[in-house]
This record gives sequence, structure tokens and C-alpha cells, in this order.
Amino acid sequence: MRLEEVNGNIFYNGDCIVGARAYIPDDSVDLIVTDPPYGINGDRLHHHYNRDEAFVVGGYVEVPASDYGEFSRRWIREAERILRPGGSIYIVSGYTNLYHILAALRETGLREVNHIIWRYNFGVYTSRKYVSSHYHILFYEKPGGERTFNLESRYGAGEKTPDNGSPNYRDREDVWLINREYKPGQAKNKNELPTELLTKMMQYSSNEGDLVCDMFLGGFSTARVAIGLNRRTTGFEISGQVFDLKIEELRDTREGYLLPSLRTPQTGGRANQGRPWTDGERETLVRRFTGLIESGETKKRAVEILGRELGRGRWSIEKMLEKQGVRTGGRRGGPRREESSKGV
Repeated sequence: MRLEEVNGNIFYNGDCIVGARAYIPDDSVDLIVTDPPYGINGDRLHHHYNRDEAFVVGGYVEVPASDYGEFSRRWIREAERILRPGGSIYIVSGYTNLYHILAALRETGLREVNHIIWRYNFGVYTSRKYVSSHYHILFYEKPGGERTFNLESRYGAGEKTPDNGSPNYRDREDVWLINREYKPGQAKNKNELPTELLTKMMQYSSNEGDLVCDMFLGGFSTARVAIGLNRRTTGFEISGQVFDLKIEELRDTREGYLLPSLRTPQTGGRANQGRPWTDGERETLVRRFTGLIESGETKKRAVEILGRELGRGRWSIEKMLEKQGVRTGGRRGGPRREESSKGV
């Protein structure tokens, strides 16, 4: 196992299963983002999209289809071990061996958060069936700790589009349209993940200074984006030919280079966004809401006022009112608490 250090980040040229077991401590990684080999019996990745293969780096190491199930179980067990409690993992997969990866995940204690579909342009051309133009992204967490999910890292919860839609909501839907990157005339790995895709996952699921690991570095895209977002990073690449080329390219990557390109979300200054409600805040919420409705305010206006007073979003306030048994819609006589049927 050969290792190289780049600005304090250590990368390993070798098998990720053996390497992780030897070098990565338990519960030490905040986020894993990885794109494992396809296991499609023969090197047919050049059929996935049009490009000049002369610029594709050789040395890609495939996993035999017959071994893919056991291979998936072994590396995913290591991924579970090194994730901290509350840590997240994103696994990018085609459909061919998706069932092996799902089966391996179900043998762990990892818990599904989302099954995301990544849709891209220019899928594999076909004439006798539908065009394949998507991958699966399996988003899982390791229970036992607080999972990072930065709700307003890209769009504020209160932001609106010109058609009065919510860009925050749309950005968090589980179908992502993100185009591939084409690099004509540049050396590239067989199938590199686009910067936009990696940036999105890291913005939502990590913070500056967190450790991001890629079990299959390939073109080192995950490492490059992590450095560009001021994250620490590590990972494994079994191909010596790919490793040597990409590690040298990575030395020229400037820490934080992506930060100036990120948009600034309009968060609206909600001081208590995402914080647990205290007993006192719940009592105040019910009392103030009842008083506002009785004074003639509409439900919408009352919620807006309470949002400013309590530093909470509309959804948070309405859900908490429901939990407190306050009926907020459509009846004369203002809000009511639901009567319990217990003891009647």
C-alpha cells in the first residue's frame, strides 16, 4: 500500500477494503461520497457517452460480475465502520448491480435517507429500447449521532422564484438534473462525477473542516471538490497508473477555490431555524396564536407574525401547532385544542 500526502490530506494507492482496515480508524469519517466500479464484464464504459478514448486514462480496474455481491458487502462494511455515528454516505450506482449494493447495505446498520435519481443529458443511444440517462444515488446515514443536513446551504427556506415557487424545495427533490462534464482534449478517468453533483452533496451533508472519504477515487473528483470547499479528504485508488497521474494534478488544487463560486442563500435571519422547541416556546406559541386569531388576524397573518417573533419558519410553526392539538382551519370561534378521547 503506497500513500501520498497533499496539503495534509492522505491518499492511498491500493485496495480500499484492505487499506481502510489498516489505515482508517473507526468512527472517524464525516462523509463518504463514492462511485464504485460497474462490474459489467468487459470494458464497455466507452459506450456510455461519446468521447475520444485517446484522452481516457488507462489502468481502470474492473470487478468481475461474479464477484460483485461479495465485493460490495466487504467494502460497504468498511464504509460503515469508518463513518462516525451520524455520518452520511452517498453511493453512485448504475442499475446493473444496484441490487447487490442494496443487499449489502441491508446487511449493515446503515439507514436509508433518500434514494436519489441523477438524470443527465446525452444517455446511451439506442434504437430498439428507451434511452438510459440516469444513475442511482443511495443516500444513507449511520445511526447514533446527529446527521449533518444543511437545509439552507444553497437556498433559503423563504426564498421565492418569479413564479412564487420555492427553490429550496425544488433543490431538495430527489430527482437531480445535472449534466455530465465533457473535457475535450484533456486526460480524464473512465467516468468522472461532475463538480456540480459533488458540490451539492457536500454542501448539504458536510461542513468546512469535515473529513470526506472516497473509497474509489478514480479521477479524484471527490477529493478535488472537497479541497475546493475547504473540507479535509482521503481515499483509495487501486490503479497505480491513474493514481500517479491524478495525485500530481491534485497538488495544484487550491484550498477553497470553489467557495467564491457558491451562491449566498437568502436565509431571512431565522434565529431558531432547526432548533428543538422548548416547553416555554410551545406555550408561548399556543397563547400568542390564539390571541392573534381572537383579535381578528387571519391564520396566514398570525403565522407570519409568530415567525418573526419566534425565529421560526411557517412549516415549523404550523406543524408545532398541530402537535399541540390546535385546530387552525376553517371553524368559527377561533382555534381549538383537540379533545382527548382518553378517559371518556
